[in-house]
Amino acid sequence: MESASHMITDQKPPILQTLDLSMTYKIGKVGVAALRGVTLDVAAGEYVVIMGPSGCGKSTLLHLIGGLLTPTAGRVIIDGEDLTAMSDARRTDLRRRKIGFVFQRFNLFPTLTTEGNLKLAERIYSHTGNGHGDADRRRQVLKLLKLETKLHHKPLELSGGEQQRVAIARAVINRPAILLADEPTGNLDSENSQIVLDMLKELSIEFGQTIVMITHNPEVAQRAGRVIQMRDGAVVGSSVNAGRII
Repeated sequence: MESASHMITDQKPPILQTLDLSMTYKIGKVGVAALRGVTLDVAAGEYVVIMGPSGCGKSTLLHLIGGLLTPTAGRVIIDGEDLTAMSDARRTDLRRRKIGFVFQRFNLFPTLTTEGNLKLAERIYSHTGNGHGDADRRRQVLKLLKLETKLHHKPLELSGGEQQRVAIARAVINRPAILLADEPTGNLDSENSQIVLDMLKELSIEFGQTIVMITHNPEVAQRAGRVIQMRDGAVVGSSVNAGRII
């Protein structure tokens, strides 16, 4: 395993950089270090998994990358833009334009159909503001995620795996620079987990989607092109996953 935490696996420019990133939470008068000087690069089109035991700081790192938290020190660079130097308004705008999120909880709007959830995401996150979205892109994403027949189904009419695929479709509908996934199969059974992981791999191959996922599951990590290991708030290794499942 390579010790260099900032290794890039190919010659593509980094779409994501963290530079000496640190995060300390205050619990009463005591400071608890969640991250300790994390520096890493992710190339455009990479599929990266961040692994480590509970409490190692991987969720904090993902939230800092996504602009949901502000670091105590260090910088986050997304597609050449310094997220940590921005005002709250500019950070929100960057999230809308360049970052997609997928969480364990599907967070779909229960009264909207699959198409309605995607259209809403287009209105909220698209910077074009035409109000209609892109029907061709919706069809392309839904076909890739095998949801063409679920266009008019509401979340409660879908299985857990289908709901998570709709959540992924919603996250990538505006072609974000980076897709951040926080244990996206954590609430799914093994069969649906495999389906969702297959779909993420297809997004990586078909669209060249950059994916950064956190997990504690080695079987999930086998799908990625690179695995970053964390422990006690620090990156302790980064390795190309030569045995990844295609």
